[in-house]
Amino acid sequence: MRSDAMKKGMEKSPHRSLFKAMGYTDQEIARPLVGIANSANEIIPGHVHLDRICQAVKDGVRMAGGTPVSFSTIGVCDGIAMNHEGMKYSLASRELVADSVEVMARAHPFDALVLIPNCDKIIPGMLMAMLRVNIPAIMVSGGPMLTGRWRGKNVHLVSVFEGVGQVKAGTMTARELQELEDCACPGCGSCAGMFTANSMNCLTEAIGLGLPGNGTIPAVSGARLRLAKQAGIQVMSLLKRNLLPRAIATPAAFGNAMAVDMALGCSTNTVLHVPAIAHEAGLQLPLELFNQISQKTPHLCSLIPGGPHSLQDLDEAGGVPAVMAELAKIGALDTRVLTASGRTLGALLKGKKILDPEVIRPAGRPYHAEGGIAVLFGNLAPEGAVVKQSAVAPEMMTHRGPARVFDSEPSAQKAILGNKIRKGDVVVIRYEGPKGGPGMQEMLSPTAAIIGLGLGQDVALITDGRFSGGTQGAAIGHVSPEAAAGGPIALIREGDLIEIDIPRKKLSLLVSREELAKRRKSWKPQPSKIKSGYAYRYAQLVTSGSTGAILREDLKKEIC
Repeated sequence: MRSDAMKKGMEKSPHRSLFKAMGYTDQEIARPLVGIANSANEIIPGHVHLDRICQAVKDGVRMAGGTPVSFSTIGVCDGIAMNHEGMKYSLASRELVADSVEVMARAHPFDALVLIPNCDKIIPGMLMAMLRVNIPAIMVSGGPMLTGRWRGKNVHLVSVFEGVGQVKAGTMTARELQELEDCACPGCGSCAGMFTANSMNCLTEAIGLGLPGNGTIPAVSGARLRLAKQAGIQVMSLLKRNLLPRAIATPAAFGNAMAVDMALGCSTNTVLHVPAIAHEAGLQLPLELFNQISQKTPHLCSLIPGGPHSLQDLDEAGGVPAVMAELAKIGALDTRVLTASGRTLGALLKGKKILDPEVIRPAGRPYHAEGGIAVLFGNLAPEGAVVKQSAVAPEMMTHRGPARVFDSEPSAQKAILGNKIRKGDVVVIRYEGPKGGPGMQEMLSPTAAIIGLGLGQDVALITDGRFSGGTQGAAIGHVSPEAAAGGPIALIREGDLIEIDIPRKKLSLLVSREELAKRRKSWKPQPSKIKSGYAYRYAQLVTSGSTGAILREDLKKEIC
């Protein structure tokens, strides 16, 4: 066992003494030691209940003959960090989560790991660590929040963001917004809807690193606790078989996850996280692959925010296994891959079927013939840009309009709420990419304000930052190269015409090469917005959004 390095033999007597100081018995020390990364805290609604999930995992580990050893990680709530300096630290926190789990698992050589995340950057961060450390491991999330109810309709966090714009537009009163605020988020869990957290929890299932139900069983359900116990039991089985994460997360498994991503209409942030996770397994997922898979994968689910159905609806309709079973029928998945259940995907999907054909449509009657995400290329985004095409109004699938240029999110938000944006405009928010932000700001506030003001079918937004999974409309993010790296987005001037053609996967700045070359000569990089601390160091190391915003690994060459 790996843990023998810190507990076996006479020379490890001091080590065992330290374990005994914490109350561990000789019998507990002799058993396999299972590290449990628990990201519980009191600042994220998706994490406030994770100690209960952790206890259930511990119970499962003990039932299967192991000794659970829990430790904590950090976590950022994207909703609370939104639209102020806090958002500069959100994406950057993903690397700290991955590093902290790696540090704990290598400093204390556990025999296996169970990872308990539940929100935007914590899930991919833990998956990155799982593949980096590569010991028997499984993930179990805290589950999605239930939708709220307000005046007879389902509501959620994005309803409140959009409510701010509605108050500005005069279609909602401040008192009504207060009522909505009180009802939209009814309790614990990752925010209701196919936002980033729930997207990544569903894709954890699809890759095969979590058990069925990981992405959709509600946070408040007893089934969620039972799933956590099963995860604790199953990790001991993975340990006995020495079935490692990299044996599960193969190129075929990532292809399956990307197909499920398209069928569900997941958050555009998956295009950042999935390649970053694959990178830790030594795999590369070029952005073109997302388009290739999207073009042959039907969009089967119309989930909040782009549609009416909730994660609870998806769970009741058969969950991710039902979606995968439907995709398997049309040959869109490789069912030979292994999963954390210990079985192949094909065996796992036997008997699974759609229980509600409106929530999960049959492949022959999809919501859209193509998947939920598209990657656009062109002279404005030579390395790519990402849009959630399933959430774009038909009128905006192609659009040409004048650029309204802003060098920060706050300045754009002020103009939007100040009624300075007109129908037909293309709002450009730049210098908010991985380096320029730093941290690749999420733009839920401006996109929600555009929707709340009733401009969702008339105004596009383009940024080198990114969007919340709660974003809808013609919102195109991850424009690469970013402005801080001298990408073409840095050369746009007020009034330039921009052409968006999502069906043809094109994003074009209608300015001549000669004029752009002239502008480039006079362009100067902006000074860093943060000049010290972690965010500054992150900005020096982070790569393009087109590579998943991973950190550079060539520092040794630079030092030499």
